[in-house]
This record gives sequence, structure tokens and C-alpha cells, in this order.
Amino acid sequence: MYRKLIFIHMLMLCSLSAGAQTERRIYTKAEQESAQKHGNEKYIRAVQDSVRAAEALAALERLDFVLEADRLAFKRGSTAFVTSNTNFISLSDDKAVIQIAPFWGGGPNGVGGITLEGRASNIRLKTDKKGNITLTFNVLGTALSATIDVHVPLNSHTGSVTVTPNFHSNWVTLYGTLVPASESCVFKGKTL
Repeated sequence: MYRKLIFIHMLMLCSLSAGAQTERRIYTKAEQESAQKHGNEKYIRAVQDSVRAAEALAALERLDFVLEADRLAFKRGSTAFVTSNTNFISLSDDKAVIQIAPFWGGGPNGVGGITLEGRASNIRLKTDKKGNITLTFNVLGTALSATIDVHVPLNSHTGSVTVTPNFHSNWVTLYGTLVPASESCVFKGKTL
């Protein structure tokens, strides 16, 4: 009995000392208004991202899109940050354009790289269990024979495109923003 009383007494002392150390933050009106404004901006950004994701998916399904790349990754692991208006892959019905221009000026296309055109065939759109989208197609042109894999995560308007040539293994992956062709602002160089 005596032990129980000591135990209860200790619990009461601990709870009193814990209560005495409670601290909470009190926000000024200016801080509250700023937080509310910031919350509204987050909501607006989320809605805009959702709309862009829906537009990207619709463009993929219509076969009328451009992936404007801001980063390239090559087979041996090297990467390069590039300008999105000269590095892109586009598909308009069955006409595909691949432009990779990691250098400034010059090059066979006049904008620092190469521009290849071809006809797309065997186009397949697949959605996995998580909702991620993959569009795969083959491209055949004068200087091009490759398999193209476009990957777009669930509810996103950004993605990647991997170009795998059929005659050698020097693949390249472009990372960037997927937009409908009508909203794209890319500059196409001379084709090979």
C-alpha cells in the first residue's frame, strides 16, 4: 500500500513538472495572414500542376506532344544540362523529330547538335499499376532507326524519353516537361 502511494505521488509530481514545461507558439496576425496566403498559393500551384498533367496525358493520347528537355543523360553515365528550346522530342501523328543539341551553335543542324526526323510506328500506350504512363514507338528515317520510350509519372507533366538506336547501344535519355505541341516553343534545326 505504501509503495502504491509513493508511486501515485511520483506520477503527480512528474505530471506537474511536465505541465510546467509546456510551450506553444503564438502567431501574430501578420504571420497568420502570411500563412493563409501561402496556403492559397500552394493550392493554386497544385491545381495548375493537375491541369498540366491532364494536358500532358491528353497530348500523349492524341500523339501531338513535345518533350522539352533541360537535361540529358548518356550511356556511360555522363549528364548535361541543356536549353529546352533546342533539345526536344516531338511526335505529331506519325511524324517524329528528335533534336539533341548539347553545344552552343554549330553542329550539323546549326544549333549545336543533330536533328533527326522519321516516321513513328508500332505506337503503344501503357499505364502500370501505380498509374505511371509509358508510350513506346519505333522511328525509322533517313539517318534514324530507334525505339523511343516516353515515361511520365502519375499526375505529372514532367517525364523522360529514352532513345535507343537499333544499330548500336549509344542510348540517350532526355528529361524535361511534356507539353502539347501547340504550346511548345522549340527551335528546330536543319535535319540530316
